Amino acid sequence: MTQLSVRHLLGIKNLNENDIQTILDTATQFKEVINRPIKKVPSLRDITIANVFFENSTRTRLSFELAEKRLSADVVNFSASGSSVKKGETLLDTVNNILAMKVDMIVMRHSSPGAPHYLSSRIPANVVNAGDGTHEHPTQALLDAFSMREKLGDLAGKKIAIIGDITHSRVALSNIFCLQKLGAEVMVCGPSTLIPKHLGELGVKIGHNVKEALQWCDVANVLRIQLERQQIKYFPSLREYSLYYGINKAMLDELNKEIVLMHPGPINRGVELSSDAADSHHSIILNQVENGVAVRMAVLYLLAQQ
Repeated sequence: MTQLSVRHLLGIKNLNENDIQTILDTATQFKEVINRPIKKVPSLRDITIANVFFENSTRTRLSFELAEKRLSADVVNFSASGSSVKKGETLLDTVNNILAMKVDMIVMRHSSPGAPHYLSSRIPANVVNAGDGTHEHPTQALLDAFSMREKLGDLAGKKIAIIGDITHSRVALSNIFCLQKLGAEVMVCGPSTLIPKHLGELGVKIGHNVKEALQWCDVANVLRIQLERQQIKYFPSLREYSLYYGINKAMLDELNKEIVLMHPGPINRGVELSSDAADSHHSIILNQVENGVAVRMAVLYLLAQQ
């Protein structure tokens, strides 16, 4: 088994192409495991993993927990909402108390960009970033790349459009880094108020017309409008956003080619995607959910070897 060049998964920015390919290849093997009648392997039987979530999460948390249990790890779940964090305990104190219970690996989601990086330099355990603010969400990008590769084969030269709320999305940045390292071309598309000014420096195309983006791409990865992160109004109304940037099945049927439709979830049905598009044959959204467990198994397994 090839080793990763890193001890922690803090972001795609820290990985090289070989690391990404190693994770995706390992995930392929684990996907076979989770489709067997007996879905568990003893790979991490002696490892204890703490899921430390300072921000709400359903999909990511369940996916990590399932991945850990499929690998036979011991799992501890920590939620900030019912913890001493509410009493003013610092991030480092919280984590050190968890580590005192002999935890080997921390999977962490935090609302502050850079929180996992801060932690990784101060504790001996491996740290996996399960999303830090609007910065990165590396395992989502890896499972997206895995899902695309499963559908399209090698991603080199493929055209991927990331459509929607780019400014508030940690998925977008991780996807851009991951896809570029795999040789894909990337376009971001959305209202100019939801595309950060510096994004052009990353070598991505920038568009504001959804129909043109769909005509250009092989894959449309549609992001959720993150109203909970928006302190000011970036567009007049959800209805207007849907009118100009929403995707429906009629738009997909008008294309003179087949494209793949993705969404990291949860979907605002009727806003960024209509139900007939989300449930169409173009969509691999449920495949992404299934692949998330295999990819996270691969990440945890490979980091435990470090």
